Amino acid sequence: MSKRAVLEVIALGVEDAVAAQAGGADRLEVVTDMAADGLTPPAATVAGIRRAVDISLRVMIRLADGFAAGDVERLVRVAGELREAGAEEFVLGFLDAGGGVDLRAVERVISVLDGCPWTFHRAIDRAADRAALRRQLDGMPGLDTYLTAGSADGVDGGLPVLLAEAGRSGEPGYGQRLLVGGGLRLDHVPVLRKAGVDGFHIGGAARPRGWGEPVSVEAVAEWRAAVDGS
Repeated sequence: MSKRAVLEVIALGVEDAVAAQAGGADRLEVVTDMAADGLTPPAATVAGIRRAVDISLRVMIRLADGFAAGDVERLVRVAGELREAGAEEFVLGFLDAGGGVDLRAVERVISVLDGCPWTFHRAIDRAADRAALRRQLDGMPGLDTYLTAGSADGVDGGLPVLLAEAGRSGEPGYGQRLLVGGGLRLDHVPVLRKAGVDGFHIGGAARPRGWGEPVSVEAVAEWRAAVDGS
């Protein structure tokens, strides 16, 4: 078994954050509007969560559904506002019309993050060439994680890709942590852990009664035990 795995839980507000921490989460992905797969939360929400818990927060920088950057200058302003609200870790990722990484947008946004750690999110699962995307982003200041299911369809379909990428850990373009999420189930965890994956991301799985209800301490605790192999 490799080093202790990171368990990241999606939090929409303070109640989610407190429950996730109580259940054993290491980190939160802070978003709003899951109907659009998670958009940038209000700065006040970030500040409130920061006051309520002491685990790491990764805050989404995404203003509309889909993976196009849209208004890059607005993204830059929002990133600056989140920094002022106390955010120190982020989640972002933009593709161009051809499915390649939108380097200009990524570079403009991270230019205001002051080297803060950030995750490139599941836009990688919609990329035309994920290996090329990794090569292009390698060395970007602060990039330490890829959130991925291995496939746009989820972990079931992406498992072979995830296992292959885990096997390339440390190679150029593959030095970042694999944070697996998107249709992730408990029965996937032992296979991924055996392959050396040490990052797991859950949203709906932390809410057995659905997105209309807050995070369940008990559900997060069950995932904590699974990723720890206990």
